[in-house]
Amino acid sequence: MLEAIDTPALLLDAEKLERNCARMRERVRGKGAMLRPHVKTAKCIEVTRIAMGAPSGPITVSTLREADEFFEMGFSDILYAVGMVPAKVERVAELERRGAKVSVIVDSVDAARGLMEASAKAGVRIPTLVEIDSDGHRAGIKPGAATLFEVAEVLGSTLAGVMTHAGDSYNCDGPAGIREVAERERDATVRSAKALRAKGHACPIVSVGSTPTATFADSFSGVTEVRTGVYMFQDLVMAGLGVCAIGDIAISVLASVIGHQRDKNWILTDAGWMALSRDRGTQKQKVDQGYGLVCDANGRPIDDLIVIDANQEHGIVARRDGGVIDFAKYPIGALLRVLPNHACATAAQHSEYRVLRGGKLVDRWERFGGW
Repeated sequence: MLEAIDTPALLLDAEKLERNCARMRERVRGKGAMLRPHVKTAKCIEVTRIAMGAPSGPITVSTLREADEFFEMGFSDILYAVGMVPAKVERVAELERRGAKVSVIVDSVDAARGLMEASAKAGVRIPTLVEIDSDGHRAGIKPGAATLFEVAEVLGSTLAGVMTHAGDSYNCDGPAGIREVAERERDATVRSAKALRAKGHACPIVSVGSTPTATFADSFSGVTEVRTGVYMFQDLVMAGLGVCAIGDIAISVLASVIGHQRDKNWILTDAGWMALSRDRGTQKQKVDQGYGLVCDANGRPIDDLIVIDANQEHGIVARRDGGVIDFAKYPIGALLRVLPNHACATAAQHSEYRVLRGGKLVDRWERFGGW
């Protein structure tokens, strides 16, 4: 019974999770690429095994804490997909000594030199991918830039391939725009790999990934692996992009009604930004969901309610249009569920998932944090 859960709490619908994961596995593998799930959102062994459809497999991480935790859980093929710095080499070296295969990324000559020098001191050779900037969103080297070949020369035989993250897909209006970003993503990495090979560098890995582009890409031709993570849970940003339906979102925050402000048409809950996060990722989309879309205890959106503001431990719920609320429907102690803007940010606020199946509480899965 949900009434037995202390609020706020992170709920996970296992059936939606399983459907989301199966859909992505089938799509990526059906187009001839390998799926390398990004586990930065999950941070949980049970979720990751469902994503893989197997006890272990290749994964992507964004922290070395994730690499360490998941290696202990049986996942040994790990890509650390954040720019590498020399100070972290010893942690990677220790994982290598314990039997892990950890790959890292760089996007400059300075980063490559620092990595090689630190690796030599640690007595390890770390497979390294060069990050390509496929859309001007964040980090990486532009396709065809001379720097790409300079970095390859520094890395030598440790060069394992190229990778990119099409973060600009999050700024699209819908599927058509995402398909264009996906093709730029694919083209940028495939062209970069071909250019490196033409210069005599082995470049076996061509890695792309974001949930929107993985969902809508027309082709993965020339791509060896696809990295994607938030698809496991989905969220309101993904729904706003057309990546999923509201009904596909597998996580929500369970909250209790703790007060009414009748003159303002506000409902107060005990789920503030400490439970929801401050993420406002839908703010620039066609439908602004505030700090989250409000549902009844069964997970169905109700009365066009959203969380319009969030204090540390208080959520302020109102109708999207500011209209009148029937407070009798939401007595003190009533349970509501809030769908998140950004699953990664909301999940990061919690140490466990309360797992539902068939709408009933069936389990508790631990998740970890930290770096």
